[in-house]
Amino acid sequence: MNERLRDVYVVDAVRTPIGRYGGALSSVRPDDLAAGVLRDLLDRSPALDPALVDDVLLGNANGAGEENRNVARMAVLLAGLPVTVPGATVNRLCGSGMEAVIMAARSVALGDASVAIAGGVESMSRAPWVLPKQDRAFPVGNQQLYSSTLGWRMVNPRMPNEWTIPLGESAELIADKYGITREAQDAFALASHRKAALAWKNGAYDAEVAPVAGVDLHRDEGIRDNTSLDALARLKPVFREGGTVTAGNASPLNDGASALLLADEAGLAAIGREPLARIRASAVTGIEPQYFGLGPVEAMRKALAKAGHDFDDLHTVELNEAYAAQALGCLAALPELDRNILNPRGGAVAIGHPLGASGARITGAVAHQLAEAGSGTGMAALCIGVGQGLALVLER
Repeated sequence: MNERLRDVYVVDAVRTPIGRYGGALSSVRPDDLAAGVLRDLLDRSPALDPALVDDVLLGNANGAGEENRNVARMAVLLAGLPVTVPGATVNRLCGSGMEAVIMAARSVALGDASVAIAGGVESMSRAPWVLPKQDRAFPVGNQQLYSSTLGWRMVNPRMPNEWTIPLGESAELIADKYGITREAQDAFALASHRKAALAWKNGAYDAEVAPVAGVDLHRDEGIRDNTSLDALARLKPVFREGGTVTAGNASPLNDGASALLLADEAGLAAIGREPLARIRASAVTGIEPQYFGLGPVEAMRKALAKAGHDFDDLHTVELNEAYAAQALGCLAALPELDRNILNPRGGAVAIGHPLGASGARITGAVAHQLAEAGSGTGMAALCIGVGQGLALVLER
């Protein structure tokens, strides 16, 4: 092992457009979505011999269906990479894609790899129903199917009830905790859609997004250009009678994939490209499961401290918007964070949240924003179901 950790660079980052649940990408298997972004990523660096890729790590929050347990290895083979290129799948639920980036970066920093690919994939549309095996053969009576699309399933009865509430009810608890009104959540959601629509109109995503072969989808499918506060106000609360969380101020269910090309100095020479950014530090933290949406708060503070920065040093921040209430709760808990630099090109309420892909998507977004700016420090962070937070600091 080397005595000194190596610098780890984000050479490139690419993602699919994000599809709606049951929408344009619902006919595409998750292993094909993942294979597509791997192929796109490598095609954008033609000087790199794919055989030099030391490992491929992909995040995926499901794994119960067409992912075939290890979607990373499936994607490597389907993308036509040499069979000598390995692949492993990572699951930290909503943070899986970022966890894959962190693990790959750690491998490069330690000298175990020189070039690695990290990312994530999720097809929530194609998530299967699960039928548990019974304790005895030939059971009498009806059996229960569980949806594997989102949330708790087959919960251990020893788990406290307050931990296993629906994710949207957790967002309601955060709204209660910080006095976040329905109006504030709807205004946040509207801003997310407007920023995303403007970013697409101005070509801000041109360098970041590659279409899926055979699919007529050329931008994120969930962005509502013409939504308004009046339209959002007409939506009914979903999780609590008289509540504040609606389908309009929460991230939807989505399909998509993302991938980043990571390298050390030797890898950069083999790739022959200027990197977008450098990975500086990361952190993961835990929190009470019912307040999972506040998980990023301490993770962001911890990652910044590791990087030797404070919030005033940040030029851009991508905080995954699982719910408007959750994002606003994090802002309330982080008064030192300038909300004017938050999600400048829209967030998950508008763009979407394909669970295993989102962490890599927002990491890639920060890298592209820093490259466009020419210099600066950025951060990506997510809340994670069952009470965790994950954050990553990048520099250029």
